Order: sequence, then structure tokens, then C-alpha cells
Amino acid sequence: MIQPQSVGAVVPQRAHFAEPLPLRSGDALPEYELLYETYGELNAARSNAVLVCHALSGSHHVAGHYADDPGNIGWWDNLVGPGKPLDTRKFFVIGVNNLGGCHGTTGPASINPASGKPWGADFPFVTVEDWVGAQARLADRLGIERFAAVVGGSLGGMQALSWTLQYPERIGHAVLVASAPRLTAQNIAFNEVARQAILTDPDFHGGHYYEHGVVPARGLKLARMLGHITYLSDDAMADKFGRTLRHGKAVYSYDVEFEIESYLRYQGDKFAGFFDANTYLLTTKALDYFDPAFEHGGLLRAALARASADFLVVSFSTDWRFSPARSREIVYSLLHNRRNVSYAEIESDAGHDSFLLDDAHYHGLLAAYFDRIKV
Repeated sequence: MIQPQSVGAVVPQRAHFAEPLPLRSGDALPEYELLYETYGELNAARSNAVLVCHALSGSHHVAGHYADDPGNIGWWDNLVGPGKPLDTRKFFVIGVNNLGGCHGTTGPASINPASGKPWGADFPFVTVEDWVGAQARLADRLGIERFAAVVGGSLGGMQALSWTLQYPERIGHAVLVASAPRLTAQNIAFNEVARQAILTDPDFHGGHYYEHGVVPARGLKLARMLGHITYLSDDAMADKFGRTLRHGKAVYSYDVEFEIESYLRYQGDKFAGFFDANTYLLTTKALDYFDPAFEHGGLLRAALARASADFLVVSFSTDWRFSPARSREIVYSLLHNRRNVSYAEIESDAGHDSFLLDDAHYHGLLAAYFDRIKV
């Protein structure tokens, strides 16, 4: 068996679309660009393509590194590459930065052709369905009529699920990891608190902060700190940080004393340094809006009757943000429709972040599933 390897140095690619993209909100993007990366080779039959959909803070940079920035490793590099679960010796893997993003795809920081200024708050609302529609256009551009599989974790899993409903004939397998068919009220509440941290930042300027030469870093930092708490389990926090005091004793101040405080501030500062606040707002709203069952009287089994793909659904025991119960909801609805579905609940103490980490059981499961996909 080959020792798992990196895909090596990769180069982002850009696709420009001059035709307008109708959006679920009723608006339309007059033109747009998608930034994407590919790994492996598309076979002669064009039947081995796998689309990887990213979560909230992810991007098109799924695997490998950049020649001029070798430390910039793809966010799912442990999963994609020769000899890895999603083996690029077999599959042609595509990662796309979603519309509204801040990593090169058209988004709020891009120039609005109507005004000649950055879109800012005028950028239209985008949904999971809109992202999938844009991805389908990219697939057309690449000559891919049908994906062997669409895979994603968290918000990426929602996109994979939406693919099975919007384009059931264009997807063979859907792999949903640490995902859900819709957010709970508690999840929507977390997102709203995070958005309010950004919206009330004095440097936000109604979403047009680009023109003021500032960044609502304080709000974005708080939003990330809040989000990061929900991505970890209580056990993971206890194991990593416990109640450790940086000075070995209480100093009675509002500065950093506990190690967990230091960690959260570090994560918040780092995130505010590379992510766009308007993109954060748009993406969390897309999360909130996603609900395939809404137009079917709230019945998920009715919504999923359209799907024809085979499914692998994976959850993690300590993930309370996208709990195993939400994954089982998808599984039960698929079984109701007599669809082929495999389900695994992985024991992990890492919470929602488990889908990004190395875990022998988890990766072995994915490898076995991808291995049986015929291309």
C-alpha cells in the first residue's frame, strides 16, 4: 500500500462567468468569478470527479500547498491526496470557493460593476442552493456531466445534500460529515449573536468599511470566539486547557488569566486577520436559511424523495453543534424513501471540529467508502 502523500504544490484557477446568475432571493449577480483548485486527473470518461464543498471559514484550498507559501496547507489535506481516503490516484478532486467568499471568488469586497466601488452591504444574499447552482455551472465549464461524489463537512455537507435535490441526475454519491438538514433554533441564535458582534462594531460602517479603510476586527474577533466555543466539546476544552492559570494564581483582572481565554483571543485575532466580516454575515445567513423540508410542510422525508444518490452520513459523538441526532434525521428520511444509505457515529472527544482532524476510524471509514465507488 502506498504511503499517504501530499498532492504537492497547487495553483488556484479562476473561472469567469459573464451570464447573470439568478439567486434564490430574487436578485441576480450580473457576472461573477469562482476561484477553484483541482487535484488528480480527470479520466477519459469524465466519470471520476469529486466535488469537495467547504464549511463556513473554508475555501477552495482543500489540499496541498502553494509554491510561494509552503506553510499554507489545504484545510482538508489529511483527507485528499495519493494514498489518502479521497485518493487522487483514482479521483479528480475539485474545491471551489463559494460565492460571497473572501478568498478570490466574487464577494462583498469585489467591485460592483454598477457603482465601480466594492459591493459591501449591497452584495445580494446568497444561499446554499445558489452556491450549488454556481458549482453546477463550473462543472459544465469543466465538461463534467455527473460527479462520482459530492462531499462536505458541516455547511459543506448541506451543500452535498442540496446537490442530491437540485441535480439528482448529476451525483452518484453524497458524503455528509458532521452536518444537518437544517439548523436548530439554538444554532440560529448563536449565529445571530455572532452577527450582532459585527453589526455593532463602530468600524462596520453599515457594511461599507472598505471605503473607510478600516476592518470591523473587534466584532469579527468576538464572532469567531463565540463560534469556536461551539466547535469544541467540553471534554476537549478540559483536556486542552482545564482551569490552568497563566500566572499560576489569580491576579484579579480582566486581562487574560486562564489558558482558555488566551486560546480564544488568539483564534479570534487570527481569524479577524484573514476573513471578511461581510462574508461571515452572508455565510451564517445561508446556514440559517437552509431547510429543504420547508417547502414540504416541514417533512424532510418528502423533501428527500427527489434524491437518487447513494449516501454516507457520518456524525461524531461529542458534536453538540451538529449533533448525531441531526444526522440520524437525514438517515431515517432516506430510509423512508428506500435510498441506499450508510451511517456511522464516530466516538470522538473533539466536538464539531472532529471532521477536520486525523482519526483512524473516521478516515478508515471514508477510505473504505470511496474505495467502493466505481468510476
